[in-house]
Amino acid sequence: MPSVVASHAINPPSGYTPAATAPVVRPWEKISYGLGDFACGLSWNAVGAFLLYFYTNVALLPAAAVGTLFLLSRLFDAGVDLGVGLLVDRTRTRWGRTRPYFLWTAVPFAILLVLTFTTIDGSTGAKLAYAYVTFALLGILYSFLAVPFSALMPMMTRDHGTRMQLGSARAIGTSASVILATAATMPLVGLLGQGNERLGFALVAGIFAILTLAALFNLFASCKERYYDDAPAGSAVLPHVGAMLRNRAWLVTFLFCLLNFVRFGCVLSVTAFFAIEVMRAPWMIGILLPAVSGTLFLSAFFAPAIFKRTGIRRGCIGALVMAIGLHLALPLVEAQHGLFLTLFLIAAILISLTMTAIFTMAADAVDYHQWLFGTRNEGLLSSGISLSTKVGMAVGTAVIAYILGMTGYDPKAVTDGARTAIRWSYYGGPIMIMIAQILVIMFWPMDGFHDKVRRETDVAAA
Repeated sequence: MPSVVASHAINPPSGYTPAATAPVVRPWEKISYGLGDFACGLSWNAVGAFLLYFYTNVALLPAAAVGTLFLLSRLFDAGVDLGVGLLVDRTRTRWGRTRPYFLWTAVPFAILLVLTFTTIDGSTGAKLAYAYVTFALLGILYSFLAVPFSALMPMMTRDHGTRMQLGSARAIGTSASVILATAATMPLVGLLGQGNERLGFALVAGIFAILTLAALFNLFASCKERYYDDAPAGSAVLPHVGAMLRNRAWLVTFLFCLLNFVRFGCVLSVTAFFAIEVMRAPWMIGILLPAVSGTLFLSAFFAPAIFKRTGIRRGCIGALVMAIGLHLALPLVEAQHGLFLTLFLIAAILISLTMTAIFTMAADAVDYHQWLFGTRNEGLLSSGISLSTKVGMAVGTAVIAYILGMTGYDPKAVTDGARTAIRWSYYGGPIMIMIAQILVIMFWPMDGFHDKVRRETDVAAA
C-alpha cells in the first residue's frame, strides 16, 4: 500500500477542529468560496475577453507584438506559480496557510487591474513597454491569489460530495464573473466613456477592482482551513516536484485544464472579432461571450448529480463528444442567428460541465497524492493547476493575436483573408482542443477509487 500520513493541523488557526470531529462546511462558507472565484475570475475574464481588443483597437499596439506579450508574460509565470505554491506549503500564520494571501494581495491586485486597462501617451515602444510591465505585474499578483485559492478547497473538507458542492459554488462564481465581465464591459465602456473607450475601460476596471476587493475580504473572513499534513516547512523542493509529476491524477488534471483554457483563451479573444467581422452582428458579443463560460451557472446545479452517476471520466467524454457534434454544425447555420445561438448555448452548457469537473479533480488529486507519497502539498499541486489556467489562456490569446498579425489585420480596413482566418479560428480551434481533452481524460484514475483512498489514509491517521 502506498505511504499515507494523517491530515491534521500544524500550528492551526483559531477555531481549528481535528479531522476526526471536523464540522460540515457551512452554507455561507460555500457561498463565500464561490465568491472567491468571482473575485479571481472577474479581472481575469475581462483580461481574456477584452485586453487584446484594448491593446489593438484602443492603445493601437501591433497585434503580433501583443501576442508575444501574452506568451512571454505567462511563460514567466511558470516559475512564479511554482514559487507561490511552495510558499503556501511553507506558510505558517495564525490565519492558516492560504487565507493571508487573500488579505495581503487584494489591494495591490485591484490597483494593477486599473493600470492594466490604462494606456499612456507616447511612442508605440513606450506604450508596449508600459503594457508589458503592468500585465506582467498583474499576472504575478494573480498567482498570489489563484494558487492559495485552489489550495484552499482540499483544506476545507475531505468529503467528496462536499467538494462537488464547493466545485459547483465555484462554478457559479466563475459564471457570474464571466457574465459580468463579458456582457457588461462594452456597454459600460460606452456609457461611462461617452465615446471615449480609453476613459471607459479605465472606469470599468475601477468598478471591477472594487467588487474584487469586497469578495476577497469576505473570502478571508468566512472560509476556514481544517486539514493539513505533517510536511515540514523547510523540506527539500525537488523531491516534492518529482512526486507531483508522478501523480497521475494531477497530470491528467493539469493537461485537461491546460487544454480547456487554451480553448477558453482562443474563444474569448476571437469572439468580438468574429461577431463584428464575420457575423456582422456586434450585438452578438453580449450573448456569445457570456455563454462561453457563463453557462457554468446552469451546469453547476446538475453537474454533481451527473458526475455521481457517470463518474468524471465518462461524464466528461460524453459531454465533449456532444459538444464537438454541435460545433461541427455551427458553420452550416451561420446565417440563421437564432438557430446558431441555440446550438452554441447547448454546446456551451455541455462544455461547462467539464469545467465544473476540473475543480473537483484538482482537490481529488491532493488526496491521491497523499495516498501515493504520504504528503498532501496542496500549495505545490495547486500552483500547477493555476499555471495551466494562465498559460492556457495566454497561449490561446497569443495564437489569435498571431493569426491576426499574419493576416494583416487592420481595424480600419479588414481584409477578406483576415475574416476567413477569424472564422475558422472560431470553429476549428475549439474542436481540435476538445478532441485532445477526450484523449487526456481517458486516463483519469480516481473514478470509483475515492473510498479506497480515504479508507487507507484514515487507517494511517488512526
